[in-house]
Amino acid sequence: MTRWALALLALLAAAPPASAAPPAVEPLGIDLEAYPYPYPVAFLALEQDHHPVRMAYMDVAPTGPANGRAVLLLHGRNFPASYWSGVIAALAAGGFRVIAPDQIGFGKSSKPLGPWSFDRAAEQTAALLDALHLPQVDVLAHSMGGMLAVRFVRTYPARVHRLVLEAPLGLEDYRFHVPPVPESDLLQRELALTPAEYRHYLKTAYGTTLSDAALDPFVALRERITLSGDFPRWAEAFVATYTAIWGQPTVHELPLVTAPTLFLVGNRDHTAPGRPFAPASARDAMGHVADLAAALAPTMADARVQRFDTGHLVHLEAPDAFNHALLEFLTRP
Repeated sequence: MTRWALALLALLAAAPPASAAPPAVEPLGIDLEAYPYPYPVAFLALEQDHHPVRMAYMDVAPTGPANGRAVLLLHGRNFPASYWSGVIAALAAGGFRVIAPDQIGFGKSSKPLGPWSFDRAAEQTAALLDALHLPQVDVLAHSMGGMLAVRFVRTYPARVHRLVLEAPLGLEDYRFHVPPVPESDLLQRELALTPAEYRHYLKTAYGTTLSDAALDPFVALRERITLSGDFPRWAEAFVATYTAIWGQPTVHELPLVTAPTLFLVGNRDHTAPGRPFAPASARDAMGHVADLAAALAPTMADARVQRFDTGHLVHLEAPDAFNHALLEFLTRP
């Protein structure tokens, strides 16, 4: 080997290594087949619009002394049931059996196309409880799940022992501020949303105190779904749920709820679906979730409000305080 070749090899050996390319984002099927959940997932076969669908759910046994009660968890619109992990652990340790489904259209459940309905989701949830031989449950519902919970308890009042509404949507009638928006426009916005824009939405629309690192899993999950060949179908099913939130209000039913109810709300939560489409003069009046809960609770048969210094994701932002309040309410005489 020549003297020049030896010198070149020496230079290459001394050079700093090239920066490694960032790992490629792995596509994920829209039913989250390869996405891990904190507990085993089972499926309930159902029929919707004459087509077979499956509802995914976790059924977690008590880890503490069993108290013979079960808690049904109803997730929000932007999250799979897996985000209940810490709450499930706390409830199970408190002696509760925990049922955490993905509603049809979400998480690991089927994504049929067509209109989405709170009435139908309530019926499907009742079918799940029937299959699990649970005539009555306590209900904890977050965000959009709060609207479903109101419809569920109104449709099946004997099936709900106590109701907990965490940062619920639907404490106002969004139609009063937001005009109808064509689903084609909503779909184009959803298809064009970038990971950075989605992160910004979670931080600003939800008023969350969570760090970027804590939001990373949710942003990454959505980014992986966008790389699926079925992403347009996922987006269409997702958009249908916005139309339901806007067009199927539940606020007018809250005074008719008779189950003992606890609102767990964040003072920084100003979530208001459709705010970008509202007139500028109406936007600031929308989404004062804690104040809306405080105004509605006295109109109900037995309701109270507990506030936290958080945004929309109370059980993730203040987990210890949230779980303490939840268990205290469920176990009080």
